[in-house]
Amino acid sequence: MKHMVRTLIAALALSAAGAALAQAYPTRPVKIIVPFAAGGPADVYARFIAQRLQEALGQNFVVDDRPGAGSVIGTDAAAKSAPDGYTLLLMSNAHTVNETLIANKPFNLMRDFVAIAPINYSDLVLVANPAVPATSLKDLIARAKAQPGKLNYASSGPGTPYHMAGELFKSMAGVYLVHIPYRGSSGARTDVIGGQVDLMFDAVTTMSEQVKAGKVKAIATTGRQRSDVLPNVPTLSEAGVPGYEATIWLGLMAPTGTPKAIVDKLNEAVSKIASQADVKAAWAKQGAVPMVMTPEAFDKYARGDIAKWAKVIQTANIKVD
Repeated sequence: MKHMVRTLIAALALSAAGAALAQAYPTRPVKIIVPFAAGGPADVYARFIAQRLQEALGQNFVVDDRPGAGSVIGTDAAAKSAPDGYTLLLMSNAHTVNETLIANKPFNLMRDFVAIAPINYSDLVLVANPAVPATSLKDLIARAKAQPGKLNYASSGPGTPYHMAGELFKSMAGVYLVHIPYRGSSGARTDVIGGQVDLMFDAVTTMSEQVKAGKVKAIATTGRQRSDVLPNVPTLSEAGVPGYEATIWLGLMAPTGTPKAIVDKLNEAVSKIASQADVKAAWAKQGAVPMVMTPEAFDKYARGDIAKWAKVIQTANIKVD
């Protein structure tokens, strides 16, 4: 009985200490590691969330871009950081894909990180540089089938949503396109606009302005319904690849061992930000939809996405170039 009482007292003390720690948190600047290049959706929304968290929690939240190896370099740095709430990871579905696609990573996502909160998701748009003669998806597919390997597409690196959208398209449309991986989406975007690369699947949030300015041709979007940002552009599913769907989603994680009270405090803050009317309106104009979940629900969502992409990768026999 005495042992049970001591255990209960110890548990209560630990809980009280955790609550006190969360109440004071953060007492110094917090770093958000973004394992993708500056200028892409992950970087853009990391900076947005960092600014809002700074306002909500009264401490600096600093974005640290560490691109490379399809997100592995920056993610590994975050995994090796102290689990104290002062280093966070801005992750995307590139991470859930890489759990299957990249076998020899120095980390395991769901072992080495705890889920904090999702941020948002957005559709992608398949664009072509103006020199590519195709004007519709059916025309593009016909040209790709007539000359396999002549057309190429850029991505922000192996395993990223842009790469996987391209591989899923190749598999479902029965075409062969050459994959040109970049260190980040900015370089890929620049070369598609500049005519060095033929095609790219890119986030609607970052490419829609280039489409509207006539710098690239929008062939199709990747959601279940047409994008409100590009309403005149058909989806891949309606334009010739029935059932096609691909999105990019973003979230926050922290190294395993980060106190639950801090995880919960961050989840509450991020959820409040994503639920604000002005944020919803601003993101809607960009083509992004807020996601709000508890840490437990987000953990389950990420595990489900890992399983989903594992099936796609294995069925389509997708390999890292």
